[in-house]
Amino acid sequence: MKNKKYITLGFVSITLAISALFSSSLFATEAQAPQKRELTRLQALAKFTKVISIVEQYNVDDLTIEELIDKALEGMLSNLDAHSNYLKQKDYKKLKVQTKGEFGGLGITVGVRDGALTVIAPIEGTPADKAGLKAKDIILKINDKSTISMTIDDAVSIMRGKVGTPIDLTIVREGENKPLPIHIVRGIISIQSVYAKTVGDDILYVRVTSFDQKVTQDVTKEINKRKATTKGIVLDLRNNPGGLLDQAVGLTDLFVDDGDIVSQKGKNEEDHKVYSASARETITNVPMVVLINGGSASASEIVSGALQDHKRAILLGENTFGKGSVQIVLPITHGEAIKLTIARYYLPSGRTIQAVGVKPDIEVFPGEVKTRKNEFAIKEADLKKHLEEELEKVDGTKEEKDSDKEQTKEKKDIITQENLNKDMQLKTAVDILKALMIIKG
Repeated sequence: MKNKKYITLGFVSITLAISALFSSSLFATEAQAPQKRELTRLQALAKFTKVISIVEQYNVDDLTIEELIDKALEGMLSNLDAHSNYLKQKDYKKLKVQTKGEFGGLGITVGVRDGALTVIAPIEGTPADKAGLKAKDIILKINDKSTISMTIDDAVSIMRGKVGTPIDLTIVREGENKPLPIHIVRGIISIQSVYAKTVGDDILYVRVTSFDQKVTQDVTKEINKRKATTKGIVLDLRNNPGGLLDQAVGLTDLFVDDGDIVSQKGKNEEDHKVYSASARETITNVPMVVLINGGSASASEIVSGALQDHKRAILLGENTFGKGSVQIVLPITHGEAIKLTIARYYLPSGRTIQAVGVKPDIEVFPGEVKTRKNEFAIKEADLKKHLEEELEKVDGTKEEKDSDKEQTKEKKDIITQENLNKDMQLKTAVDILKALMIIKG
């Protein structure tokens, strides 16, 4: 019996000794962990310095240490993700010019999708838009230079240039059998971000082409101008490549009373942010339909996704682009900076936008509404009215002639049935909105 006790106690003693030994080793490991990390960091930096030194000494081209460091920084940042990059002095200067809202170029926003330089959206009314470039077009060549392995900033740098100078793009378009040549003459790109028109007496159509500094202010102005008669709103975010986050939050807040609009999460705690709606900012609760497509990106996806999650609007059109990452520009010298992805966006439901996009509630592809018209089905009253209108064109009264300019201006602010028939997505949105207005009473 005594032997058994000794054996048991001996086992416990051995266990305690092993535990003590393990604990002391563990504490030593934890104490040494920062030291090891610092050693690894120093070893990595020593390796980098050694490679730089070897390249400087043996490379066939005579490159300075500054040039080698610049190339190393460019390579490092471009390999992080499609939106991070090193901005040398000329690139940083161009970025500053762009944020002022006016520059010489084509008028397109581009991104990298599946490794290919892709048009996110042409800006309405710009040379690129007039030349026929479309969202999702893949740019294969710029002039005679292949875009394979070309960074976004390099591509943008080539496409921008002196106003009036020509440029040739070779694009690949879905549904086309061969690449298409597109000839464009560069122009001044001055962006008007908000357009408003009416459909009938009670539907307000608001088009937002990009999120610049005055979007929330301009949309508020357009809604308040027609608030008494507006019973439904179509918000058109098609081919809107995004812009400022605070404007996306502000625009959503005009229509949502409370709750989260968007959150961002990054590596560091200070990069975690939540943007919420406030009832005092809300200006209308009328039914809404939001139009989206493959050219709707970034801030557009935040607005449409948040309105969808809050069940505040019906989304109609096509799946959006899928850019849900946050970039900041950090100056590193007086004239140079880095653009770095620091976080990703998440919608109120917790879902991500990145590489997924926002799916519409109702999928409608672009196109025209096909209508059949019986040219001989004309009534006497129609004929009489038509003849009277023709007569007025010849013998119009002085008052009518004096008001011609004002009438022309008013017509520009109205979307006619003919306009609707040329845009299947918009017509469907208006039809759905009319039904929602009837349901709401």
